[in-house]
Amino acid sequence: QVQLVESGGALVQAGGSLRLSCVGSGLALRNYIMAWFRQGPGKERELVAATNQWRSLSHYADSVKGRFTISRDNAKNMVYLEMNSLKPEDTAVYYCAAKDSWESFRDAETYPNWGQGTHVTVSS
Repeated sequence: QVQLVESGGALVQAGGSLRLSCVGSGLALRNYIMAWFRQGPGKERELVAATNQWRSLSHYADSVKGRFTISRDNAKNMVYLEMNSLKPEDTAVYYCAAKDSWESFRDAETYPNWGQGTHVTVSS
């Protein structure tokens, strides 16, 4: 019933840009904290960006601040991650996630809803 599906991952050259998309089914994304996590090879999952229901709060990992932007399109029930000036260190599987409270927003274990992930590879 509840499903999040990511798309947009690709192989890109360092310095390039990508726009990841996440579409929701069975839940209205406007009612949830939305976040993007990523997990590189052999690494733990880490928070990339998050935004609240009213877009009044947002958080970006220090490693992506100024390069990545999270946004919503409520009419399409979608959330996006615009990624610019990509670096090889950005190579990872990127996941869309949703939860109903800002509490512990950095903790992946508090998010009950997850997408399947989309692969991003940045060549040097």
